[in-house]
Amino acid sequence: MQLNKISPYCYEIPRSGSMNVPGRIFMSGRLAAQLSEEEALKQVANVATLPGILKAAMAMPDMHWGYGFPIGGVAAFDWDTGVISPGGVGYDINCGVRLAATGLEEKEVRPVLDRLVNALFQNIPSGVGSTGSVKLSPKEEMKVLREGGSWAVRHGFGERSDVERTEDGGCMADADPSVLSERALERGVKQLGTLGSGNHFLEVGVVDEIFDEPTARAFGLFHHQVTVLLHSGSRGLGYQVCDDSLAFMAKHVRTLGIQLPDRQLACAMIQSDAGRRYFAAMACAANYAWANRQILLHRARQTFQQVLGIGPRDLAMHQVYDICHNIAKREEHTVDGKQRIVCVHRKGATRAFPPGHPAICEAYRQVGQPILIPGDMGTASYVLAGTRTAMDESFGSTCHGAGRVLSRTAAKKQSKGRTIQRELADKGILVRWTGRSTLAEEMPDAYKDIDQVVETVHGAGLSKKVARLKPICVIKG
Repeated sequence: MQLNKISPYCYEIPRSGSMNVPGRIFMSGRLAAQLSEEEALKQVANVATLPGILKAAMAMPDMHWGYGFPIGGVAAFDWDTGVISPGGVGYDINCGVRLAATGLEEKEVRPVLDRLVNALFQNIPSGVGSTGSVKLSPKEEMKVLREGGSWAVRHGFGERSDVERTEDGGCMADADPSVLSERALERGVKQLGTLGSGNHFLEVGVVDEIFDEPTARAFGLFHHQVTVLLHSGSRGLGYQVCDDSLAFMAKHVRTLGIQLPDRQLACAMIQSDAGRRYFAAMACAANYAWANRQILLHRARQTFQQVLGIGPRDLAMHQVYDICHNIAKREEHTVDGKQRIVCVHRKGATRAFPPGHPAICEAYRQVGQPILIPGDMGTASYVLAGTRTAMDESFGSTCHGAGRVLSRTAAKKQSKGRTIQRELADKGILVRWTGRSTLAEEMPDAYKDIDQVVETVHGAGLSKKVARLKPICVIKG
């Protein structure tokens, strides 16, 4: 596939055939040289054929093959004439990341690290099909789906400031639980407050480098500080919402006269009954995910206090931010010099709004939205801030993580004969896991170099580096 370099950090797939706009991939030359997934590039070109798409079909430097849309994909559609596609959001709706920072330094936690990782593993349910201690009645589940993170705080799981420092205040207002299937509701009843499996994790880290001191200070970060990073989503409920929606839209799209290059791009016009129904169901799953991560953070706070024998004041754990990276949002953007209402699909991509944007909570409005980019469990994670360039170039979007370079099957094959747990321990990282194959599938070699990915979005101006976190213990599903 033709790929033209248009800047040091951006490549373009020229518009051709049935493409309505070009494809645009943000990556450095080093990452471009590693790009062997022609299928992912083809997916970018396929997305560019969808009705109502604006400017370009985009992908971030952590891009890799996904369902319909590539993971790392960004696409904005005109709100009145465009489409919405479950494949552009993904199966794990509002899979996202939450960062909390403590008042502790690494030297205060290292002596009890083994006890801490064991207690976190015991108190944070993880793994495929895991169930939590929060059992919902049908009536309460409806409230969770409508209220999101606020429901969790109202029931004693965390603090009001957590919700204030969550994207969209931890709630999408368009949620309508009445559109969900019985199976989706059934799956949601027992999984609230669970981590899940695969690449989901809870990571205790340490701030090991600060790149932007004033912004780090605004985020409440300092050198050697102990942090907690959570990565989880809407669990089985979100998966079922996507599955149900794809099954319906695969039939519905045939009535629209749209010629899709890939059936996985099944979609509906945003303003149709089918489009509005999916948006309402997706919002329910997004709210469930925010409530889920809120409960997980609360459990982590309690565990720290229990193991260290300290109270909330001494722990001083505050939420820095919570962001989602599998979502479709109604937003206002400038396109060709005009303000447009659009539906931005971010699948494995993160919102990156600049200083002054009204959607950013007041605490950070002067410095820009916090962006949380986790790496693999053996390297580092990053905190960045949103920029004006992102609004101009990528509909206010940046990357969401390192991005896989090995499939789970390939990773397991490459890990044979190795002891991943020991390799991580040699780096000072303790790890606990649930799934038999989890460590092999999620080993550091399975992911791109997080430093290169972050340098790309920093160099492209899509976000600016604020701080780097190194892991010291990790809980995996």
